[in-house]
Amino acid sequence: MLPLSMAGVGETHMINRVTGKEDMKQHLADLGFVPGEQVEIISDTGDGNVIVNIKETRLGITSQMASKIMVD
Repeated sequence: MLPLSMAGVGETHMINRVTGKEDMKQHLADLGFVPGEQVEIISDTGDGNVIVNIKETRLGITSQMASKIMVD
């Protein structure tokens, strides 16, 4: 298990759990980041922020958010 922030571009992972404060966890869940969901890294902006594909939607998330999403 590793944080999504450590995953490489082009990799697809399954979300194992989401850590952090309840408001952060709820915000990520509202965006679709829930255990069992597949997430693909589309690109890395170079500053730690990433663009991902989840539930057929592309989203940009901060490095702080990505570090709270644990994937297999």
